[in-house]
Amino acid sequence: MLSRGRVVSGLLAVALGVCFAPRAFAHAVLVNSTPRVDATVDEGQLSVDLKFNSRIDGARSRLYLAGPDGKVQMLKTAPSRSPDELTTKIATLPGGKYVIRWQVLASDGHITRGEIPFTVR
Repeated sequence: MLSRGRVVSGLLAVALGVCFAPRAFAHAVLVNSTPRVDATVDEGQLSVDLKFNSRIDGARSRLYLAGPDGKVQMLKTAPSRSPDELTTKIATLPGGKYVIRWQVLASDGHITRGEIPFTVR
């Protein structure tokens, strides 16, 4: 028969595991972006800032820009202020519809991808 102390210790261990496991093993999910999805921005230099819900490996993460002509270019990311962000600056963009494509490697080892369509007026 199990002692009361062992049962309580076991339940406490399970509860702590449930509370902390989702944060430790969560895929990186985009929580905020500049530009925002479907935003309209003015012509000129564009600062791109993507914030995720967990740490990402910036060195193994990628940003691409698809332009109105369909051409895709890889963007060089700048050093991040935070381990959950990707940032870059894009030189002058003429008017048209664009898509930022992102791919990040999360701290749990999983890759997540997404797109941020926007328009330059």
